[in-house]
Amino acid sequence: MDRNIVKAKLDIIFKTMFSKSENEDILHSFLSTMLELPYDSIKEIVIQNSEILPETITGKFSRLDLKMQVDDKLVNVEMQIKNEPDFNDRVLYYWSKLYSGDLKSGDEYGDLKQSISINIINFNMFECPEFHSCFKVLEVNRHELLTDKCAIHFFELKKINKKINKNNRMELWLQLINAESEEELEMLRQTNVPEIQKAVMVIHQMSEDEKIQELARLREKALHDEASALGHARREGEQIGIEKGMEKKEQEIAKRLKELGLSDDMIKAALNK
Repeated sequence: MDRNIVKAKLDIIFKTMFSKSENEDILHSFLSTMLELPYDSIKEIVIQNSEILPETITGKFSRLDLKMQVDDKLVNVEMQIKNEPDFNDRVLYYWSKLYSGDLKSGDEYGDLKQSISINIINFNMFECPEFHSCFKVLEVNRHELLTDKCAIHFFELKKINKKINKNNRMELWLQLINAESEEELEMLRQTNVPEIQKAVMVIHQMSEDEKIQELARLREKALHDEASALGHARREGEQIGIEKGMEKKEQEIAKRLKELGLSDDMIKAALNK
């Protein structure tokens, strides 16, 4: 029987795994793969928000992202399990905060760093077969790049192939993040890719840690509560919209009946009031 493994696509597990200093080699490999940079070109990675505060674990609408400086670049990685209204606008907003937030008083605009947003999402966002989409600021007709300081990546887990291909490192990392069973992890371990093998080992270790299991349970509960709150608000809004629409329709009918000469009592009777 499979052991109850923790899932790396749960944001708290993802952040815990990649933010530990002893796992810097797998973070290094992950970033070089997802950003399509040569491994040796990355000299330094400084995580700027490695702490995980209690309120971010249990609080609805809290984010557990991983913000870091990779050499001269600012990189933010976020796991997103559920689709949300205006998610694309939220991604752009947080990218803008990443980009502008590093500019200190007296700095020149040219000092702004290349800022990269990596969004790993557990739902289909775009109508295309490719699991990776990258957005930059381009002229719409000539596709001329305005600046290389903006890059927003989306990796859609629902489009990931289940078949293991050890020669496709990007897909291997996403398969690892998407893994939900011991069998899937074992197939990844057998690729003999050192960083992937270590990541599988780390997931196994975390799966046996009772404290991490409890943190994962609390985080999943918070995400379920968040989804329920959003769903309730949406249904309530739809109901209010229906009621307002019916009220407006009745007002229009009453006005028309009034124009036809019907009395107020007759109009109320016609509208079952």
